[in-house]
Amino acid sequence: MMSQGTKSILTRHLELDAFYTGDFSVRGPHPIAETPMPISDEETMKPTAAATETYATLDEIAAVVRQCQKCRLGATRTHAVPGQGHPKARLVFIGEGPGADEDAQGLAFVGRAGKLLTDMITAMGLTRDDVFIGNIVKCRPPENRDPKPDEIQACSPYLKRQLELLAPQVIVALGAHAARTLLATDEPIGKLRGQFIEYRFSPTCPPAKLMPTYHPAYLLRSYTLENRRRVWDDMQKVMKELGLTPPKKKA
Repeated sequence: MMSQGTKSILTRHLELDAFYTGDFSVRGPHPIAETPMPISDEETMKPTAAATETYATLDEIAAVVRQCQKCRLGATRTHAVPGQGHPKARLVFIGEGPGADEDAQGLAFVGRAGKLLTDMITAMGLTRDDVFIGNIVKCRPPENRDPKPDEIQACSPYLKRQLELLAPQVIVALGAHAARTLLATDEPIGKLRGQFIEYRFSPTCPPAKLMPTYHPAYLLRSYTLENRRRVWDDMQKVMKELGLTPPKKKA
């Protein structure tokens, strides 16, 4: 793991100021270690009849997901959205489900909310290629409605196996639906966010650190100084856990 360097007060001020004003972007390269870390499994993500534990690679899961018809969403989607990113990402972002842009392209978080997520990742000193981005369900629910329990159940083995193969150190749950599903709770996101929660999805693996935070789409709807500060605080805790230091902005 990359060691955390000493960060000056001025650098912190510049980074926070940029975030608060809506500028998640940074300039200049910043390396990230790609050493896989052990992760856990969540008891609520129980497998269905599909033998997803036999899938050996993320590409194999993606190929199966693109042909999947295990629930009603398969009949209404344009493209399934398996998720994408580094095959041994130490950091994973999980949202609720694909939207219209994602359904059209078959990629996770590529619309306006995806652009904001990309800016957040960049502000952390990373790129989308350094992390893995996915969703609770792999197909867009019609009219962006909430996924139904049986749809979540049908998709859960895919996400479970993806996490087993990824073995990330930290998972960020984007929004209330993702956090509540992964943690099997009805607590509001405002109460869940800002703290690491032990996340276990395999009895044979140590737990991962799960950080619930606001969904980028919520930030777009409520783009206030307070909300941006809360999300940036959450991401700083993630960076600290991963041993990352935000890159300095060029003058």
